[in-house]
Amino acid sequence: MLERTAVAARSADADALALRDHAILELLYAGGLRVGEICSLREEDLHLDQSRAQVRGKGDKERIVPLGDRAVAALERYLAMGRPGLTRSGVQRALFLSVRGNALTRQWVWEMVRAVAKMGGTKASPHTLRHSCATHMVEHGADLRSVQTILGHADIATTQVYTHVALGHLKQVHRTHHPRGKRRAAEQHAG
Repeated sequence: MLERTAVAARSADADALALRDHAILELLYAGGLRVGEICSLREEDLHLDQSRAQVRGKGDKERIVPLGDRAVAALERYLAMGRPGLTRSGVQRALFLSVRGNALTRQWVWEMVRAVAKMGGTKASPHTLRHSCATHMVEHGADLRSVQTILGHADIATTQVYTHVALGHLKQVHRTHHPRGKRRAAEQHAG
């Protein structure tokens, strides 16, 4: 899904909407942002030179979210070539703008993600991308406290859900690398 929007955003005739949508999708996945956090982001919340964003989450709590190279690149392209074409008279502080120059709504972001997923022959929501962000971090060895901080969870119990999702991956790691793992034990007895 992200690759499809990345290709559209890189094409020579990429328009402001494609650049905007690609930047939103990258933030949802790379930063694990909530829909409301996407909608409330302002241009001054981005610190792309430091690969991070300052996000206001639930309960108006602020946190710093690190951003990967792809998210930074998508945001830079949107800011340079997309957002200027969407701004209208008056000052709009929202980062992501509609064709009329207004801040995007939560419902609009949900519909955009669903539509992009449908084009790819799958189903997804903004929360699916947030969930994937957390799951992939845990699967690649991130500790739960770090994932909790990035996602803005108040309680570690909320973050622990991702250990269950990644359990299959953890079992595979155990089987492959632990001395008493099934595969490793079978390899040693065979040799």
